[in-house]
Amino acid sequence: MRLLKLVPDDTNIPFLKWRVPFFVVSIILIVASWVAVATQGLNYGVDFAGGQEIRATFTESSAAPIPEIRETVGALGYGDPVVQRFGEPNQVSIRVRLPDEVADDKEAADRIAEQITSTLQTNYPDFQLDGRDTVSGKVSGEFRERAVYALLAAMLAVAIYIWVRFEWQFGVGALFALFHDVSLTLGMFALFQIEFSLQIIAAILAIIGYSLNDTIVVYDRIRENLKKYRKMPLPELLDLSVNETLARTVMTSLTLLIALIPLLLFGPASLFGLVAAIVLGLFVGTYSSVYMAAPILLWLKVNSDSFIPRENVADRQERIARGEL
Repeated sequence: MRLLKLVPDDTNIPFLKWRVPFFVVSIILIVASWVAVATQGLNYGVDFAGGQEIRATFTESSAAPIPEIRETVGALGYGDPVVQRFGEPNQVSIRVRLPDEVADDKEAADRIAEQITSTLQTNYPDFQLDGRDTVSGKVSGEFRERAVYALLAAMLAVAIYIWVRFEWQFGVGALFALFHDVSLTLGMFALFQIEFSLQIIAAILAIIGYSLNDTIVVYDRIRENLKKYRKMPLPELLDLSVNETLARTVMTSLTLLIALIPLLLFGPASLFGLVAAIVLGLFVGTYSSVYMAAPILLWLKVNSDSFIPRENVADRQERIARGEL
C-alpha cells in the first residue's frame, strides 16, 4: 500500500523568485495592522478593560453548570461573560465587562452585580455567593503591561536562542518573522473588533512557538545545505532548503487545521477568539518562514562561509608544522 503524499519528494517551487513583491506586501500589511490598532484600538475583555467579578459555589452540585451560567448571564445584555472554574469543580468565577458609561461609577457597577447575582439565585437554588469584586482600571492596566512584557520577552528569547544556535543574521530574520506574525494577528483583532483577553495572549504565545518551530526547521536545513553546497548561489540554496522542508510544513499545518476548523465553526463563542488567532497564526507563521525569515538572509549577506570554523593562530601554526601550507 502506497503512502499518501500531499507534497511530492521532488518539488522545485521558485519561492525566492517573488521575494521582493511578497516582502513589500508584508511590510504594507504590518503597517496597516498597526494603523488599525492605533485608530480603532483593541476590543479589550474584562481582563484588560476592568469589570465585575463574582465568585460563587453551587452547593448541591458536583460541578458548576458553566455553559448554562454563561448563557444566563450573557442574556442580561452585558456582553459575553468569562465563566471559569475557580477552585473546586462546583466553584466558579464570573467576570462581566461593565458598560463604558458606568465603568467609573461604583454604585452603578454594584447594581449590575446585584442584578447578575439575583438572576443566578433565581435560576439556581443552590447558588451561594462567595465574593464580589470590581476589577479596576489599574489592575487591568497591569494585566496589559505584563502581557506586553510577556510577548516581548518571548520574542527576545527566541532571537537570542537562534543567534546562539546559528548566526546573528538568522536571529534577526526569526525576530522579524515573529514581529510580522504578531502584528498581523493584532491587526485582525483590531479590524474585526474581536474581544481581546488573556486567552488571546496565550494564543499569540502559541503562534510564536509554532512560527519559531517552522522557522528553525527551515534554518536548520539551510545551514546543512550551506555546508554541503559551498558553490551554489544563495537564492537557489534557499529555494532548495524550503522545498526540502515543504512536506513537513504542509503536513504539520494540515493536521492542526483539521482539529481547529471544526472548533472554529462549531465551538463555543468563548473560544472563538482563541481559535481564530491560532488559525491565522498557522497561515502567517508558515508564510513568514518562507517569505520573511528566508529572504532576509540574502540581504544580511549570509554566505557559504558562515558556518565554516575560522582558523586561529594556533591552528595555522600547526598546519605549517605539518607542511600543509
